[in-house]
Order: sequence, then C-alpha cells, then structure tokens
Amino acid sequence: MLNREMPGHIANRLASALYREAVHLVEQGVASVADIDAALCNGPGLRWALMGPHMTYHLGGGEGGIAGYLAHLGPSQMRRWESLGTPSLDAEVQAKIVAGVAEEAAGRSISELEARRDEGLLALLKARRLVSD
Repeated sequence: MLNREMPGHIANRLASALYREAVHLVEQGVASVADIDAALCNGPGLRWALMGPHMTYHLGGGEGGIAGYLAHLGPSQMRRWESLGTPSLDAEVQAKIVAGVAEEAAGRSISELEARRDEGLLALLKARRLVSD
C-alpha cells in the first residue's frame, strides 16, 4: 500500500529500476541479454520469490540482522549504487536487446514462452505456500 501518491505502483517502480540497470549492462557490453537474465533469475530473483529485498538483506546481516548488514556493508552498497547507470534506449541499444532476446528465446513463440512462464509461476506459488505454512 502506498503511503503517498507517486507515479506507478510499488512493484512496477521496483521492476523499472531493475530493468534500467539490465539495459545499462547491455548498453555497456558488460554481459549478454541471456547472461543478465540468468544472473537475475538465479540470484536476487530466486531469493525475492520467497522474501523481499529488506528481509533478504536482514538475513544477509547474520546475527546482527539488517542493522549489522547496514553497518558492515552499507558503504559498499552505496558505492554500487553510485556506479549504476542511466542508459539510453536509442536505436542501437534497442537492436542489441531485440537480438539478445531473440537468441535467448531460441525460436520459441510468445505463446510457448508464456506457457513455460505460467507453469513456473504456478510451481513457485505452490512452493511459497509450503514455505509460509
């Protein structure tokens, strides 16, 4: 629930911030579209399917929790934030993303990809229910 008005909603704003950095990584030639997608799915996306970023970092702080995390790793987090990009979605970057997505899709149609996604989402929702019970 939003406590005050802001363009968009919480989930879309968070997704937009993450996508901005994914585009920046493509724009800068840091990694391929597929490698960026894999890094997200197998890193924060996997953890965030079960708990949000604040709780994830709370656990990352060990016995000190989020306070311990912020005291110990807060400065390095700030340095990472300062290095985040502000990419352009110009024609060249768009072409890189389109080509990268086509390569990652490997000839699978939108409907095939949607079916695979939906099957996975249902499995995740069932798994989350097991964890939260």
